[in-house]
Amino acid sequence: MIQVGEKLPDAIVYELIEDEREGCTIGPNSFDVREQTAGKRVVIFGLPGAFTPTCSARHVPGYVEHAAAFQAAGIDEIWCVSVNDAFVMGAWARDQHTSGKVRMMADGSAAFTRALGLEQDLSARGMGIRSQRYAMVVDDGVVKTLNIEAPGKFEVSDAASILATLS
Repeated sequence: MIQVGEKLPDAIVYELIEDEREGCTIGPNSFDVREQTAGKRVVIFGLPGAFTPTCSARHVPGYVEHAAAFQAAGIDEIWCVSVNDAFVMGAWARDQHTSGKVRMMADGSAAFTRALGLEQDLSARGMGIRSQRYAMVVDDGVVKTLNIEAPGKFEVSDAASILATLS
């Protein structure tokens, strides 16, 4: 499992781009995690799945609500990572109104999640391999803070808890 002080793994995540811009086409675009975090302070939070109860009602909304506070605290970007495909993450982004606040990153095959060592097997609940619930602060690709939730809990990876680590 990744630890505080370690560099993020070499991995690719995907984001659904709905407005064509320089370097991005409309549709799923791949992004190199190390390249995207180089020279930036990024909060990355992972969760079990798009449109699931706690994730949709509490986890994502907290980061959307506090996006300006994160920016004021020196955070360049906020990423939500889930083991879902880019189309599902794009639909969830629209539903959660994350545009300009939280980047909804798809890890469809769980490659990034496994490289972090933060996967969990929810096959018995019909969900397959998913991410544990966590949040981290990353500075220039290096993990500075890592909060991992106990199974079934939502106490340390919420936006307020991560904001508290930045002050």
